[in-house]
Amino acid sequence: MENSVQDTVVCLGNEIKSRAVVKYSAAPPPTTYALLREKTDLKLPPANWLRESTQLGPAGTTVLGSSSKNKPFSSFGMAYDFIDSIGNDVDVVSDSENIKKLLKIPYSKSHVSMAVHRVGRTLLLDDLDIQELFMRSSQTGDWTWLKEFYQRLVDQKWQRKKKSKEHWYQKAILSKFLYYSISGDGAAEPVPGDSASSSKGDEGCGGGELGPSWPATFTIASSDPEDSASPEEGLRNDFARNILWTFEDIHMLVGSNMPIFGGGRYPAVSLRLRDNNKPINILTGIDYWLDNLMCNVPELVMCFHVNGIVQKYEMIKTEDIPNLDNSKFSTRVVKDIAQNILSFLKSNCTKEGHTYWLFKASSSDVVKLYDLTTLCEETAEEKCQNPFTLPVAVLLYKVASNMMKKSQNRKHYGTIRTLLLNCVKLLDQERHPQIIASAHCMLAELFQLDEPLEDGNGESLRSGGSEDSYSEEEEEEELPEDSDENGSCSGCSNPADASRAVAVIKSVGELSVPEKYTHHIRPNYTFPVSHDKEERCRHVLGNVLRGLKAVDSTIKKESDLPAADPNTPIPLKYEDGDDSSGHNVVEKEISLLLDRVGPGQENYKHPTRSGMIPGSWQHRIKLQLFLKASKAYYVLADAAANLLKYGRALRYVKLALQCHDAYCAVSSSLHPEVLFFHSQCLSLCGDIQLMLAQNASNRAAYLEEYSYQTKEDQEILHSLHRECSCQAFNMATDLAMDPEYQLFVSCKCYEAAYELLTSGELRKLHSEQLGQVLKRLGNIRNEMGVFYMNQAAAMQTEKEEKKGVSAAEQEMWKKSFSCFEKGLKDFEAISDAANTALLLCNTGRLMRICAQAHCAVSEDLNRGEFSPEEALYYNKAIDYYLRAMKSLGKRESHKAVWDSVNWELSTTYFTLATLLQDYAPLSRKAQEQIEREVTDAMMKSLKYCDLQTESARQPLYQYRAATIHHRLASMYHSCFRNQVGDEHLRKQHRTLADLHYSKAVQLFLSLRDAPCELLRTQLERVAFAEFQMAGQNSTSAKLKTLLGALDIMIETHHAFQLIHKELLEEQQASAASDVAVPESPDGSASSGLNTEEVLKLIGVFEPSFSFILLHLMKLMSTSKNVLFRLYHPYYMVGSDFYRQRNIIFLCLRQERVHVIAY
Repeated sequence: MENSVQDTVVCLGNEIKSRAVVKYSAAPPPTTYALLREKTDLKLPPANWLRESTQLGPAGTTVLGSSSKNKPFSSFGMAYDFIDSIGNDVDVVSDSENIKKLLKIPYSKSHVSMAVHRVGRTLLLDDLDIQELFMRSSQTGDWTWLKEFYQRLVDQKWQRKKKSKEHWYQKAILSKFLYYSISGDGAAEPVPGDSASSSKGDEGCGGGELGPSWPATFTIASSDPEDSASPEEGLRNDFARNILWTFEDIHMLVGSNMPIFGGGRYPAVSLRLRDNNKPINILTGIDYWLDNLMCNVPELVMCFHVNGIVQKYEMIKTEDIPNLDNSKFSTRVVKDIAQNILSFLKSNCTKEGHTYWLFKASSSDVVKLYDLTTLCEETAEEKCQNPFTLPVAVLLYKVASNMMKKSQNRKHYGTIRTLLLNCVKLLDQERHPQIIASAHCMLAELFQLDEPLEDGNGESLRSGGSEDSYSEEEEEEELPEDSDENGSCSGCSNPADASRAVAVIKSVGELSVPEKYTHHIRPNYTFPVSHDKEERCRHVLGNVLRGLKAVDSTIKKESDLPAADPNTPIPLKYEDGDDSSGHNVVEKEISLLLDRVGPGQENYKHPTRSGMIPGSWQHRIKLQLFLKASKAYYVLADAAANLLKYGRALRYVKLALQCHDAYCAVSSSLHPEVLFFHSQCLSLCGDIQLMLAQNASNRAAYLEEYSYQTKEDQEILHSLHRECSCQAFNMATDLAMDPEYQLFVSCKCYEAAYELLTSGELRKLHSEQLGQVLKRLGNIRNEMGVFYMNQAAAMQTEKEEKKGVSAAEQEMWKKSFSCFEKGLKDFEAISDAANTALLLCNTGRLMRICAQAHCAVSEDLNRGEFSPEEALYYNKAIDYYLRAMKSLGKRESHKAVWDSVNWELSTTYFTLATLLQDYAPLSRKAQEQIEREVTDAMMKSLKYCDLQTESARQPLYQYRAATIHHRLASMYHSCFRNQVGDEHLRKQHRTLADLHYSKAVQLFLSLRDAPCELLRTQLERVAFAEFQMAGQNSTSAKLKTLLGALDIMIETHHAFQLIHKELLEEQQASAASDVAVPESPDGSASSGLNTEEVLKLIGVFEPSFSFILLHLMKLMSTSKNVLFRLYHPYYMVGSDFYRQRNIIFLCLRQERVHVIAY
């Protein structure tokens, strides 16, 4: 066989468009025909008669190459060879003789009987020889149901009709003419032997037609799903050439055996033999014209004879054939007939996989279409078999497989799914498990779980534009209500016959009416592929299960294997994991699994647990099905995790890993992409275990989700258990009750995923995924570190006697620190500055917890001096925070992380300074050294107080900065009071105290929720002024100091206003609810205002204020100050109020009265 050059010719005759492309040709290039001499006797056989000839085809070729043996599956042979054209590009696939027979229906009285099959938009037409079928039925009984139906509804007195001797005579003389034309002798050369042998030869050339030409039972012996669909004898493409013929807008793939010769004015001619006594009729003219159009033959050579004696030759152009005398016909009418017949068949042959029968009886004007598949199904006989079923199913499978390979456009997936569903529907699983398993494997592949869905811009997967999912209970698309499934049955003469026909053409004359049936074409509905992710996964799993059942049915009986009962749920174990033995088991099992799935395994040929032989079709399909099931469960697990359904997610990821475990058990070696997918499953398992550990409050709901199993999942597990125990990942996928164990399992899953990704080729292929796994590893180690750190903090809080550090606490510190260190290495490996800073920040927090645990406690359980261990751990914490700041570089890179680290660093410095100040280690250090260290720590804390940036922490920074200034001022105040001798140093302390007091007041004034702190600071300033006044000797200096103190007293007006406002708000809230405002044990109201503290401060304020007024009066009376008379009345009023314990004070300042409190 050889592929010919695709020779294309466009023939325009009477405005009819015809284009033919030779797709394949087994015939040699055309050679010049032999011009027979006049008077040549064609009744005598030539010497080469019935011998093999490349020009005429195989021996036995008769009229125009038609084989003596009818091929009922000829269209399938062509479809198998040109699978790319089937289902989409081509409208009709058929023998050229069938096409001619259809187009001659309005002109011919002869019967028409054809089998019609639909594949996508393509119709396959085959000659259905009823006489031969019924002869076969009498021998085998296969078609008894059709014979009975035919006799009951069509021809009640059916009997075998024999062909006349004239028929065989004409076939023999034509055959001899063609052999003469290629021999070149020009005269008859008798074959040795008597005339009797010649007459036997004449009979023999037609006698073969009586034998059974239907192929034997169609069976499959190949092990490859693709090869399994290969046609056996009877399904071969035996045509000399296959032509893609476009007739107007109809695209046809036709097979032709017409001999083509060279010579004349054109490179190709067709050769015909005609009886000179019989004129050419319209049927012959159409026949010749169509043959030439199909084969791109521009000219016809006619040889005329009388009783077998050659008379003359005549050459006719193809475009002139419709205008020959006695055979004139309209080419446009032929075009209308072709379009109407195609429309009629397409609108009524709607069910893929069904065998339709187009029948017209002899001398009848009625054409009927029957659905033989439906008739066959209605017959109760066991032997009722449709021989077309398997070839149709195989063709549907091959077309779908080819579309899967060629088409990447999702709009074709609905068509592919329809083809495969119809293929599976036609086949019996017991007889054809391989094709069924392969079809389900492709159906599972259709859903493309690893690809993102189109967001509304892609074309609809269904011709109607609907995205509704296909229901498994729905076998076929419902037809529109206005469509008449029975076509034009009302005109059928036989009511019983009409009820059985799918459609009827009441008169063949209707076919000549332009566009008579065009409007009847129904849209080709296809089963859509759902867009819903979970539904797609369920479709995948359903097809996987059916495919596994088909494969398992060919291996062993299930009773021979130790498998679980599919109706009994798999028992689930829940372990608390309190001891370290559980951790060791997980480590051991995962390490064993990694050893097993390593890419370096050697191939093996011994049978699997179920008895499969590696390399067999069962083995290959099962591997694909296991992998598809694993991917489907993975997608379901990921979707459930996104919906926060972590119990369901863990169940799905467990099933995914069990499918993968079974895959590893039957696979000799693992492809890198399979290993990569396995790492994704382990990573997802780690994610889910982490989420479960972090959401312990919903554990009951998660357990319920985890325990649920569908029947489909149970059956898939049952099939998995035929290959392995599926226990490799049990410890990693069990729902434990202990958060520590879950964190540990999560970490081990990430570690296993990391080991897979760093092995062999995966390191280069998936560097991005490796970075993500490292990030997950760093995160889980951070989570574990935080968990152990919180455990240590809880132990510290629950400890009754704070004497020393327990061994359990130290163990928690070690575990936490180890996790933080490993996490730091993971994040540093991928240059993740933000997460590195966060881990350093958490390590700093751990150091602070260690410092708190080393707090010195005296025998009376009171807080002791600041210990060296505390200082050590606080300084370590500061080092880690500084490293975190350094890793970030600048705030602009990661603002949130920077602000967090900055706050923690400031807090640590502040805590260190506060503890040094409040619990000064005077037994170890001098006061001056402690003051320097306090000042240094306070100033560093102040340095990291970000007062400029607007953020949620800005008020906290302001409060801390105010507190720092207040504490420093108090410290310098104390130093000033206690310093003796060094006046320069005292002056410096006084200046610093004034500076920090003023800054503290300024910051407290900017805050609205710190009135007590503001009042306390102001009162300390007044006390500082009073102390300064006591050391002054000059009256004017004392008067100046007291007036300054009075100014400070006046400034407390703002603090009292804030306190008064908060008290009023509390009273109003209490009155509105008619319930007393509760107070905390320390006397603070629910709003946060400490009323006890307020009363204490007022208790300090009143005597201080009276003291200042008293001394002012004394100094003014002594110095005879002109303001004495102005101040004295108010001093008396103030004294009266003071004696009455009222919180109302009046003071005079620059001849004005100011109310400083109400």
